[in-house]
Amino acid sequence: MKEIAIAVIGGSGLYQMNELKNPQEHWIDTPFGKPSDAITTGFIGSVEVAFLARHGRNHQFIPSEVPYLANIYALKTLGVKYIISISAVGSLRADIKPLDMLLPDQFIDLTKSRTQTFFGKGAVAHVSMAQPVCSALTHILADSFIKSKIEGSELHHNGTYVCIEGPSFSTRAESEWYRSMKASVIGMTNMPEAKLAREASIAYATLALVTDYDSWNHAEESVNAEMAIANLMKNAANAQRVVVNSILKLGELLPTSQAHHALDAALVTDREQMSPETKSRILILLK
Repeated sequence: MKEIAIAVIGGSGLYQMNELKNPQEHWIDTPFGKPSDAITTGFIGSVEVAFLARHGRNHQFIPSEVPYLANIYALKTLGVKYIISISAVGSLRADIKPLDMLLPDQFIDLTKSRTQTFFGKGAVAHVSMAQPVCSALTHILADSFIKSKIEGSELHHNGTYVCIEGPSFSTRAESEWYRSMKASVIGMTNMPEAKLAREASIAYATLALVTDYDSWNHAEESVNAEMAIANLMKNAANAQRVVVNSILKLGELLPTSQAHHALDAALVTDREQMSPETKSRILILLK
């Protein structure tokens, strides 16, 4: 199968890409289990792309149940070098309104029960997460937002995404605590996804779709699932326009990213000292 450089991971409310032509489904087994769903490949214009519904096409996985390792590993086996992550978030700032979009450049990981790495069991690596998103990919998303001429939605550049375990939403006290960290938005899925993408040497960026004000804003109704999904569905079509334009531009440029060399200085264990079982498990990452 021909390698596919670009992938989109769709979050809540975005379970397929309507613009994808000649779609084909691929079920991929990995040493870390099965991905959330079949990976659908197809074309946006002349650019081949892979799409994966993070929660499954029927939204059957809560955030902590998403098979993050299998998802990233399966995309890596297809040859993916760039991931655009679409994620629903709550706003922690008054100026970031529901139906706006944000391109975060930092993350705070407050998850508690998720496997965070492909490594261990005979192989050690410590990737740098100082700059967790690819700036080139983020710039393409920003330019594509402008080209898409989205009405009723403002794009916010940079900001911190705090990732919680879920699936319940925050208490008001927690929401105020996240604001005290100077976080911009809150979500439940970008960790460990971004860390695993870095370990897999894949450039990663998030297009965050704002659905609510979490629980801190006394002037607004506290977030609930009905509110979040309703606003997300309003923004889904806009998000697809941004993603389509981003894929077309990314297909032209295919920029080099620091993420593509993430393991160069991160792998501690000598490959020759790894057991055959360990090498087999992470072989696709070592390539």
